[in-house]
Amino acid sequence: MATTAEIVDKIAADQNLTKAQAKAIVDSVFKQIAEAAKTGAETNIPGFGKFKIKDMPEREARNPASGATIKVAASKKLSFTPAKAVKDALNG
Repeated sequence: MATTAEIVDKIAADQNLTKAQAKAIVDSVFKQIAEAAKTGAETNIPGFGKFKIKDMPEREARNPASGATIKVAASKKLSFTPAKAVKDALNG
């Protein structure tokens, strides 16, 4: 697992930046993806993948403690689809 701090450290070292500069960049990238998701826009990062919003319809579920059927409200879900290069790297 890579934490945000580990990503920041790696970017700072690779790009000859301070950790504060690298953290600002990483935070900005995540913020932009989240802002795009709020508006329903897809974020496509070539060579990495796509972040997009999926509408999840209302559904029925069962409470595991009581067995009672409940309704789960419709919601939005952020999904990620990796690019072919990422899939190939994982499986190659």
